[in-house]
Amino acid sequence: MSFPYLSDVVRALTGYDFPLPIATFGLMVACATLAAAACLRAQMQRLHLEGKLGNARRQVKGKDGSATWVEVAPQEVVSNMTVVVLLAGVLGARVFHIFEHLDSFRVAPWEMIFSRSGLSIFGGLIFGTIAGLWFVRRWHLPARPLMDAIAPAMMLGYAIGRIGCQVAGDGDWGSAANLALKPDWLPLWTWAQTYDNNIVGELIAAPGVYPTPMYETLMGLACFAVLWALRKHPFKTGWLFSVYLLLTGLERLLIEQIRVNPVLEVAGIHATQAEMIAVVLAVCGAAGMALLSRRSAPAAAAR
Repeated sequence: MSFPYLSDVVRALTGYDFPLPIATFGLMVACATLAAAACLRAQMQRLHLEGKLGNARRQVKGKDGSATWVEVAPQEVVSNMTVVVLLAGVLGARVFHIFEHLDSFRVAPWEMIFSRSGLSIFGGLIFGTIAGLWFVRRWHLPARPLMDAIAPAMMLGYAIGRIGCQVAGDGDWGSAANLALKPDWLPLWTWAQTYDNNIVGELIAAPGVYPTPMYETLMGLACFAVLWALRKHPFKTGWLFSVYLLLTGLERLLIEQIRVNPVLEVAGIHATQAEMIAVVLAVCGAAGMALLSRRSAPAAAAR
């Protein structure tokens, strides 16, 4: 069963029909954003106190036209950075989804642009990263320490955001479930779901499809636990972000094996868009870990 709006949740729990047209997917994205921002703020504050991250600084023009420097603790800019990254991420997620479904876009472009479903997580990651780097440069903050700080936050936000996909039934489910492979001790709902009342209005035949958003939430939380445990690593800056790239690439490669996505052909390679990007991320992550797996020397706060 899916619950696209908050009113659906209230109706299922109480039996009362209240007009609460708040999308559960958007609600979970908001929760994911707040959780990720809190995690990032804590990480940046720790790095600042340890002398590994200096103040955020940028020039502003006064009323007389003269330029002055504004300087604040790095964690104080997290709220603004979160808004910038979130907006860019949503735009990128939509753009990459359109690229992945160009045939549908040609048929109904406006419907696809303003659809309540259909977002590519890797599009959001790429656009959000570019926007984040622009913001970091604007505030004269070092990129690599920030990337280490943001790695656990991004994984936590991803895990919570996937709860929204599961609850709303936004189409990010898997292929038809094979019940012959289900272990007897597993409840049926953990293996196959029909997502009745899903927000995209699609009817799924019994026994259903693999509930991949639920699996991704569990894998995302496990990856977050790994990144959080390694957050005080002794290696060079950028190493933890490399671990994040490796984990997110491997996680998506695994889940794509039971997902239904368009298969593209690029330079003779047949794979989904997500699989191609996941391989690149995993390779970059492994390379980064190998290059940065050396203890960093004590240094003054980075500026």
